[in-house]
Amino acid sequence: MSTPALRNRYLGDSVATASPGRLLVMLYERLVLDLNQAELAVRGGDRAGASGRLMHAQEIVIELRTSLDLAAWDGAVGLAKIYGFLLSELIGANVNADADRVAGCRALVEPLLDAWRQAVAATEHGGADAARGAAVARVA
Repeated sequence: MSTPALRNRYLGDSVATASPGRLLVMLYERLVLDLNQAELAVRGGDRAGASGRLMHAQEIVIELRTSLDLAAWDGAVGLAKIYGFLLSELIGANVNADADRVAGCRALVEPLLDAWRQAVAATEHGGADAARGAAVARVA
């Protein structure tokens, strides 16, 4: 098997066996990666590369928003509003090739990633209520 095929198989296995919480963290990690790459591409004048990363970031935000259960916890509505804002900013950043807007999105997403990492880690160690509290505290 070739190296790319092995990598794809590993990634597929990682996604297939991940818990829902870990999948959420993986989406956030990829979102941050896309935003980093998009910002660098815009600043480097690679509009096509930036657009591809920003469109992928938009797809992730749409997935996060559509999979959000608004009745699951009190902070879900606020998080949905953040996702809506992010989507709007990402579209604007793409249309205008605005690296500062991309950086602003990344600055908003990184604390959310940290909060979800903490929540998932706490859940995996048996503290579901603590995890929910940690995520809500960081998002609020």
